[in-house]
Amino acid sequence: MHRSRVYALIIDTPSAEAEAASAFWAAALGATAAPYAPEPQFTDLHGALPGLVAAVQSVDGAPRFHLDIETDDVEAETARLTALGATQVARRQECRVLRAPGGHLLCVLPQESAPEVFDAEAKTWP
Repeated sequence: MHRSRVYALIIDTPSAEAEAASAFWAAALGATAAPYAPEPQFTDLHGALPGLVAAVQSVDGAPRFHLDIETDDVEAETARLTALGATQVARRQECRVLRAPGGHLLCVLPQESAPEVFDAEAKTWP
């Protein structure tokens, strides 16, 4: 058995527009934009989505939204989602990038949230 939960909504934005997009989304969602020091391609949108992380990510590709799913077992969650029809398109360190049926991207990553949040909100899978 393993557990997982939706952890974040990421707003992927072309690098040249990331600063303007961060300012727009912070204002639109009533959030505070702050750089995420460990990973400079991210700008956190504090307070945008209660219970979830929201961030703008500077990317080389097209603008889009994607979900991050955190789990206590990345391999098991990746296997569960691929059995449901997703395909793995990349692997970045411990993170797996998947494409769901319909073409949407999502990332599976190790648990990031505080243990009490993860324990209260994660679903258990066989």
